[in-house]
Amino acid sequence: MASVLVMTGCASSVKPMYVSPTQYQALNCAQLHAEYGRIAQYIQRGVSSPKTTGVGVGLGVGGIFGRGGGWGIGPSVSVNMGQSQRTQNSELSRVLGEQDAIAQAAQFKGCPIMAAIKK
Repeated sequence: MASVLVMTGCASSVKPMYVSPTQYQALNCAQLHAEYGRIAQYIQRGVSSPKTTGVGVGLGVGGIFGRGGGWGIGPSVSVNMGQSQRTQNSELSRVLGEQDAIAQAAQFKGCPIMAAIKK
């Protein structure tokens, strides 16, 4: 029970990432409202972090045991392929930033979109 209290005490709110509202200038009020609602539904359903794939190459120095019982130091190269996940918080931050940018574009155009208050 104490660990739950400690973990909730350390939790912080996710701040929106900056997204430029200029990318939404071409949309009319109905389109801005629909896009804002789509993002709100995505947040309510639970934001999932997208998986990305990548390749990594590492260079280093390692110890080597020889056949004759000796050892030595030699270079090592490793190549790794795998998937990494952006954190759920970074995805939520990006989506909240998009939602803020839509609200700013709507405000500039005089569209009646009420921005949700984020905690």
